Amino acid sequence: MTKNIGTTDRAIRFAVGALLILLALTGVIGAWGWIGVVPLATAFVSFCPAYRLLGMNTCGIKKAD
Repeated sequence: MTKNIGTTDRAIRFAVGALLILLALTGVIGAWGWIGVVPLATAFVSFCPAYRLLGMNTCGIKKAD
């Protein structure tokens, strides 16, 4: 897996994922908050399968041609 998530993108994913899980744990938004596991996991591995399908890359690393 080639990294395709940059530093700012990782920070946002981590914050959103953690917030959703926290809200689910406190019962504010119910079970749907556990979807926060997805952005949290992609932040940890710096890879997003959806970005690969869409040809996106926020990492800033240039591909060698």
